[in-house]
Amino acid sequence: MTTKRIKFGTIVNDIPLSYKFYLIYIVGVLLPIMVLNLVFLERITDLIKSREQQNLEISMERARKDIHDFIEGGVSVGYTLAADKNLYEMLDRTYTDSIEFYSMFNEQLRDRLNSYMPVNNQLERISIYTNNQTVVSGGNYQVTNNKVWYSDWYRQAKKATTQIYVAAYRTTEEQNLVSSIPTLSIIKTMDNYPNLNNYEKVLRIDLDISEIYDIIVRERDYLNLYLINGENKIVMSADSGYQHVTDNPYPVFDQWGDSQDESEGVRVMAVGAANYLKGWRIIGITQGERISQAVLDIRLYAAGLATTLTLLTSIFIYIMLRSYNYRVKRLARHMQKVTNEKFELIAIDEGRDEIGRLIHNFNRMTSRIHSLINDVYKLEIQSKNLEMERVRAELNFLQSQMNPHFLFNTLNAILVVCTKNNYNDVTDIVKSLSKLLRRLLSWKEDLVPVREEIAFIDMYLRIEKFRFRDKFDYTFEIDEQSLDYKIPKLSMQPLVENSCKHGLQTIEGLGVIKVAAAVLENRLQITVSDNGKGMEPEKLKELMFAVRKEDYSGTHIGIRNVYRRLELNYADQVRFEISSTPDQGTVVTIGIPLKLLEQNYSPEREV
Repeated sequence: MTTKRIKFGTIVNDIPLSYKFYLIYIVGVLLPIMVLNLVFLERITDLIKSREQQNLEISMERARKDIHDFIEGGVSVGYTLAADKNLYEMLDRTYTDSIEFYSMFNEQLRDRLNSYMPVNNQLERISIYTNNQTVVSGGNYQVTNNKVWYSDWYRQAKKATTQIYVAAYRTTEEQNLVSSIPTLSIIKTMDNYPNLNNYEKVLRIDLDISEIYDIIVRERDYLNLYLINGENKIVMSADSGYQHVTDNPYPVFDQWGDSQDESEGVRVMAVGAANYLKGWRIIGITQGERISQAVLDIRLYAAGLATTLTLLTSIFIYIMLRSYNYRVKRLARHMQKVTNEKFELIAIDEGRDEIGRLIHNFNRMTSRIHSLINDVYKLEIQSKNLEMERVRAELNFLQSQMNPHFLFNTLNAILVVCTKNNYNDVTDIVKSLSKLLRRLLSWKEDLVPVREEIAFIDMYLRIEKFRFRDKFDYTFEIDEQSLDYKIPKLSMQPLVENSCKHGLQTIEGLGVIKVAAAVLENRLQITVSDNGKGMEPEKLKELMFAVRKEDYSGTHIGIRNVYRRLELNYADQVRFEISSTPDQGTVVTIGIPLKLLEQNYSPEREV
């Protein structure tokens, strides 16, 4: 048994992939479709019949509900009018003459009944009949006479045992007294108030029977519907027509024949459970050819669908097989090349399916193997180490570059002033210079609190004040919250020096430098501004290019060094902006996110 299994598995594995797909399609798809169509066609037919039966039941219930709601709307109006005590009082009153009645009619009765018509479109007419001879007949109010007493609807109402009665009857037309038209009315004797029963009052609400006809005709595609009253008479059907004039009374329903069981094509459903609808029902007779036609349609549809699906699936499996088989063969050939140490990529449209991902992963794997063979990882590690050393060396260089540059400028300024004017009172300036030099020598950390940077700038500006005398002044606007945040040392001094050197020397009048530091919008914002000569837009653009260019070696060394050090410490999250207006001044703004800054919680406060 084991040998046979192994042999069978070997045979299957030896079958080419394309033939396997054809076998899968024929045995696994096409054959089951054909067998299922043959075996379950009768079952599908039963389901269609069941569905049609459900549709018939839905049609019956839909028609019953609409007719019931139609009648119930009139009944609701009848109950409302029967409870109107003012109406009783006006109809039970004895009028002295017609003038008195018309006066009351105009005041109270004219639109009292018609007001219900707009909101109840199933109502055709509302009338009240009374034997109060002082009432003038007309409109909605009629005095009973022999014609009324002997009318079909009045006699039916008198025989009724319920408070409200639904009457189906025929009325004659004045132009043609021989013929009659069908009428459906809600009739109620108005006797709710015993003390207002001096005169008989009968309420008759005529329904628009055309609405019922429309309901029955609407369902004609499913059933031949008949509306039957309690006397087994056909009140309405699709064949009668609501405007059909005849001298015959309502016919008795006699189409039961020998088939009175609902399962044999006749369905019966009560219109409602109320006493005034007792005996009223809807009878539906099915159209036998409808179900037969539905079964024939589904069989033709199934045959056409099976043929179409067979054709489409054959084309589809052919296209899918070509795509699958071609890529798998290419993948197999390249995998064989990898075993021979030929790391060639598969240069085809990979696709996004499993085979495409497999080819994509194969290409990635091949590339990685090739990179590993060439010691890519070792080269990357060495490159990262060299980059770190380069950044560290550049940072140290930029920081150390500030000290001699500033020192030489300061000493030169003092020398020039002392030589030119023979000053002897240079004690303060020398003291400030010695403190400044001492601070430079004592700063070992790369980051210093803002308060130390401000103290350093203050000493520098004292020296510049000594140099320029009355042509120069400066101010500080420092927020106390900003003093303890640490920034790269000498980040602000070169900006102040640049304002003194390039912004104020050539202007006439008082030159002012303002240094500000504050915490705004979760950033430490530092601003250095002057009222110097400013820059033209072209020159400002050139300056920003020089500041941001990594290998720039021209002028603007001081301000460029500030930018580079900030960039190295805070990457692209630092804001460095320069705005300048000719003859108005220049403003340099630095914004650093607080989350990137350290705080000095025990600051050394120096003046």
